[in-house]
Amino acid sequence: MKYSILLPAAAILLASCSKKQEMQLETYTVEPTSMSETVTATGTMESVTQVDVGTQVTGIIDKLYADYNDHVTKGQLLAELEKTLLDSELKSADANMASAKTSYEYARTNYQRDKALHDEKLISDYEFQTSKKDYDVARLNYEKSQADRVRAAKNLNYAEIYSPIDGIVISREVEVGQTVVSSMNVANLYVIADLENMQVVGNVDEADIGQVKTGQHVTFTVDSYPDDLFSGTVTQVRLNPTTESNVVTYEVIVAAPNPELKLIPGMTANLTIYTMELDNVLAVPLKALKFEPAQPEGDDSKLPVPVKADKPLKASVWVEKDGRLVQTEVELGLNNGIYQQITSGITKGDKIALQYKMPDNKPNEGNAEQNPFMPKPPGSERKKR
Repeated sequence: MKYSILLPAAAILLASCSKKQEMQLETYTVEPTSMSETVTATGTMESVTQVDVGTQVTGIIDKLYADYNDHVTKGQLLAELEKTLLDSELKSADANMASAKTSYEYARTNYQRDKALHDEKLISDYEFQTSKKDYDVARLNYEKSQADRVRAAKNLNYAEIYSPIDGIVISREVEVGQTVVSSMNVANLYVIADLENMQVVGNVDEADIGQVKTGQHVTFTVDSYPDDLFSGTVTQVRLNPTTESNVVTYEVIVAAPNPELKLIPGMTANLTIYTMELDNVLAVPLKALKFEPAQPEGDDSKLPVPVKADKPLKASVWVEKDGRLVQTEVELGLNNGIYQQITSGITKGDKIALQYKMPDNKPNEGNAEQNPFMPKPPGSERKKR
C-alpha cells in the first residue's frame, strides 16, 4: 500500500519540477526601427493642367498643324481658319475709319471756327449749337470706327490658333474643311494636357478620412504597369462628401510627377496613403505594455525576479537586467496597432519582457515518467497496438 501511494506522488513532483524548468520568459531586444500606418483607396488619374483650345470666330478650318499625341509648346501654331472674309472685314473697317476720320476733322474745323465767331457774337446760339452737335457726332463716329477696326483686326488674328500651354494633344475635335460656329460657347478644336504633372483624385472612406492630411506621402500602382510603384503627395483633402449606395467617401487630391509619361488621364490608381511614417525610432510590441510578471516559485527557478516601482506609473515596461525584471516608466509616442513608439525610458539593446511561454521542443512522451492514475490521451491505445 505504501508503495502504491508514493509512486503517483513522486510522478506528480517530477512533472511539477519539469513544468517549472520548462517555463521561459519571452523578451524583445530594442533596436531602432521604422513604423508606418496606411490608408488604402482607389482613384482616377487626371492632368493638373488641361486646356480646351477653341476659336472665337466663325469660319472654315483651312489648315491643321497638330494631331493626336503631338507634343506642343506654348505659342505654337495649331490651326488656321480660312481668312478671306475676316480679311475683307478688316479692310472694310479700315475704310470706315478713314471716312470717319475725315468727317471728324472737317466737323472739328467748323466747330473751332464757329466757336470763335460765337465768342464775338457774330453768329447765333443756334448756329453754334448745331456746329457743336455735328462735331460731337463726328467724333463719336470716328471713335466707333476705331473700335470696329480693332475688333476686325482681332478677329483676323483669331483665325490663327496657338497653343496656350506646353503639353500633349490628347484630343482633336475638327477636320480640315469643317465649319466652326462661334456662338455663346467657344467652338473647341483641341484638348491639350500637361502630362508631366499628373494628379490622382482618390476616394477615401469616411472611416479613414480623419487620418489623411495634406503633405502625406502616397504610393500607388496602375493596372497598365503592375510592377511599377509610383509616388505622390497629398495636396488637398476636399470636404464635399460623395454618397453612393450608402457609402460616404471624400475626394483626396494626390500630386504625381510623371516625367516618363507613363501615366495618362483616366487610369485607375490603387493608392496607399502613409498616415504615419517614423524612421529610426525606438518601439516595442504593444503587448509589452500589458505584461504582468509572475513571482517565481522555488529557489531553483530560472525566471527573473520582478522588481516593482515604488509608485504607480502612467505607462511602463519590464526590462530584464542582471537576472531581474525592473518596472521602468516610459513616455509613449505613436503606435500603428502593432508597435508602440517609446520616446523616453528605454535605450537600444534593452530586453523588454513580453510574455511567459513553454519551449517549442517538448520532452519525448515515451521516455517521460507518467502517472498511472492520470487519464490517457485519446488514441493512445491504438498507437500501442
